[in-house]
Amino acid sequence: MRQLLKFVHTLGAIGFTGAMASLLVLVSLVPQPEAIVEYAKIRAAMDAIATWILLPSIGLVLFGGLMSMAWTSAFHNAGWAWFKLATGILVFEGTLTAVQGPVEKQAQIAAQALAGQIDPATIRDTTSSEWLSLWVLLGVALVNVVLGIWRPRSRRRQAAKAATSP
Repeated sequence: MRQLLKFVHTLGAIGFTGAMASLLVLVSLVPQPEAIVEYAKIRAAMDAIATWILLPSIGLVLFGGLMSMAWTSAFHNAGWAWFKLATGILVFEGTLTAVQGPVEKQAQIAAQALAGQIDPATIRDTTSSEWLSLWVLLGVALVNVVLGIWRPRSRRRQAAKAATSP
C-alpha cells in the first residue's frame, strides 16, 4: 500500500509540474486581447490544461500525501512531513485561487469577446499576475519535492541515535 500511495503522490506531482510548466509557456504566448481569435485559443488551451491536468494532479498529490501520512506511522511525528502538508495545502489553495479561477475566468471572457458579447478592448491584461502566481506556486512545490527527497532529521533524533551507537 505504501508503494501505491507513493506512486499516486509522485504521479500527481509530475502532472502538476507539467501542467504548471505548460501554463507558463502559454501565458508567455498570450497575445494582446485585440487579437481576439488567437487570444481566445490560448485562453481556451490554458483552461483545458488547468481543468483536465492541473486540478486532477493536485488532487492526486494531496490524496497520496494525506493517505501516506495516515498510513505510515513514521510520518506522524516527522516535522518535515507536517511542514510538507502545510505547504501542500498552500499550493492547493493557491492553485485554486491564483491559477484555476483566473484562468477559467479569462477563458470565459475571451469566449464572450469572440462571440461579440463584449468588446475585446475592455479585457484587462492579467498575464503578469498569472506569471508571478505560477512561479511562486512552482517554487513552493519545489520545496515540497526537496523535503520529500531530503527528509531532514530532527536534532533530538540524531542525538538519540548517536547516543545508542557503539
